[in-house]
Amino acid sequence: MDIEKIQDQSQDWAELLGRAQTAMQRAGQLAADKASGEEYSIVDFNSVMQAYMTALPQLFADPVRMMDCMQSYWLSWAGAWTDAFSGDNAGTKDKRFRDQRWQDDPVLQGLKESHIALENATEEFLSGLPDGTKETLRVKFYTRQMLSAMSPANHLMINPAARETMIETEGQSVLDGFRNLVEDLERGDGRLEIQTSDPQAFEVGKDLATTPGKVIYENQLMQLIHYAPLTKKQKKRPLIFIPPWINKYYIFDMRPDNSLVRYMLEQGHSVFLISWVNPTKEHADLSFEDYMKLGPLTALDVAQEITGEDKFDLLGFCIGGILLTATLAYMAAKKDKRAATATTLATMVDFTNVGETGVFIDRDRLAAMREHMKTTGYLENHHLQDMFSMMRENDLVWSFHVMNYLMGKKPPAFDLLYWNADSTRLPAAMLLWYLEHIYIENGLREPGKLTLDGVPIDISKIDVPFFVLATKEDHIALWSSIYPTTQLLGGEVKFVLGGSGHIAGVINPPVEKAKYNYYTRDDYPESHEEWLEGAEEHKGSWWPEWSKWMAEHTDEEDVPARKPGMGKVKAIEDAPGRYVMAK
Repeated sequence: MDIEKIQDQSQDWAELLGRAQTAMQRAGQLAADKASGEEYSIVDFNSVMQAYMTALPQLFADPVRMMDCMQSYWLSWAGAWTDAFSGDNAGTKDKRFRDQRWQDDPVLQGLKESHIALENATEEFLSGLPDGTKETLRVKFYTRQMLSAMSPANHLMINPAARETMIETEGQSVLDGFRNLVEDLERGDGRLEIQTSDPQAFEVGKDLATTPGKVIYENQLMQLIHYAPLTKKQKKRPLIFIPPWINKYYIFDMRPDNSLVRYMLEQGHSVFLISWVNPTKEHADLSFEDYMKLGPLTALDVAQEITGEDKFDLLGFCIGGILLTATLAYMAAKKDKRAATATTLATMVDFTNVGETGVFIDRDRLAAMREHMKTTGYLENHHLQDMFSMMRENDLVWSFHVMNYLMGKKPPAFDLLYWNADSTRLPAAMLLWYLEHIYIENGLREPGKLTLDGVPIDISKIDVPFFVLATKEDHIALWSSIYPTTQLLGGEVKFVLGGSGHIAGVINPPVEKAKYNYYTRDDYPESHEEWLEGAEEHKGSWWPEWSKWMAEHTDEEDVPARKPGMGKVKAIEDAPGRYVMAK
């Protein structure tokens, strides 16, 4: 390394260390405030400690089993090192260690395999805890977090790719990685806001959400977009999209080749879509009922005025699907017959088993959240981002730790992760009611337990044809908890299980080399495991399956294509509109 480069790096280090000191002071204060309860945190430190204090005596109560687990781990650990130095270097499917150098170097292989052995042995040991309790769920979850953090892949001097990059760049990668870390801390004001996608790679309205359309209506909660037709004739029944309001609507309209909106326009549908507002303190009192009345019910009214139709196809994704289901039950009680078909994507209506989200949400956290939102009027977007990232820590936390900080690289352009980072706030009244009555009390499952606008809700009264999509690896809406929808609704149901997870499994367009398959079956036994055993696997995207199902549920003649802004309701602005731009 030449003297000039040494001097440049020294100056950079000095500047970064000064910035890092300020950022770490802020981070330390945030951590202290969270631990004391002065600052809201998705992690309840007291409940975590209580979970371990409850679990440890249960585990140690059976010394014979404990010794068996320790012996099994010791044998696995010894076997890992024996295999490593004997040349038995079988590969692994673990993405953390897919670099061939983990197999080629016996020391690295031993470290890798012994760590995997520790993770497996710990999982086996913790399986002795009673099933179904909050304490067991928390102990398993946070123990996994600690073990994932300990992975040898996460350490600069062990990870072969990071170590060799440091040598090849003469330390520049370490400097760049430290700069990335400092910038992430500064951007989060002391909270580590890990960059998962290149923030400069996309621009909404230019690279994403580009399907032509017009905002033809707006209120305090949403804008309604009417998309320009892509066919000369369109289906008689319009299609209304109801996106989640945890993120922006353009999950439905990413790039042209993976836009579900564009795909349905190409199939001849007339498409309307709700774009939710990004709430501020002024929206604190907006309720779940307001989301129903100002969202899908208003969208139906406006679309009906524009098109003159009295029947519509409706689609909802995630919490948008929960809103759709609740709205359909409300409409059934009010004898409102405007829904012809309904589709939900990655949508739970039975919260008996919520998976690992149960680690973070209970009545104690609800009380803390309520106190926090008395001041803010909303829940900041980063809380849910952090929660969902921790549920897939190796993919969404530690892989970027390696790339951004150890390797000193910037994350690549990835549209789905760009969208994922462009999340929204949640208004206090809506969120507290939803978590208490739908999430904790499982109110949608029990007829009459919920009321909306004074009307008792019973989803078994929904008798419109219903298309339900779950995804096999979804860590947010478990497919095993979506499947009960087949038993709870009152009408015809078609259940489809897609591949991959909550986002990639939904946004899986029909292309030549489709990445994920899907499963179907015509009958619906009570058990989701039994359903899958007899299900048929299909290659490619589920989108054509849905389009085919939609076609099977209409026998009406097509109508001349509807152009936005041509009827009684005039256009306000071009899509994607102002609401989606608010950060």
